[in-house]
Amino acid sequence: QVQLVESGGGLVQAGGSLRLSCAASGRTFATYPMGWFRQAPGKEREFVAAINWSGGSTYYADSVKGRFTISRDSAKNTVYLQMNSLKPEDTAVYYCAARGYTSNSYYTRRNDYDYWGQGTQVTVSS
Repeated sequence: QVQLVESGGGLVQAGGSLRLSCAASGRTFATYPMGWFRQAPGKEREFVAAINWSGGSTYYADSVKGRFTISRDSAKNTVYLQMNSLKPEDTAVYYCAARGYTSNSYYTRRNDYDYWGQGTQVTVSS
């Protein structure tokens, strides 16, 4: 079983930065692919970024490419999402997710993930 707890959300002005953290429990966290998703009011939950188990491969949604960076620190059982140049359209609840199978790939679909955190609110004001 894996438990995920996000933190780091908040209110920021457009153009600002935030760093989200996702702390994971579980002995095999280091081998799980991880991802970040977000859900704005009235919209479907959408893919943001993904990282493979080693951290050597990452993938981003076009809407955040060049502004967001996903990384992981397996020694700390933590995945991060550094968000720069934030825009009002980035406003959403951000969720981290873990795929419960060892793999050296990254994954972009919601159904690829087995464990989810409770989410953290990010609000970007114009």
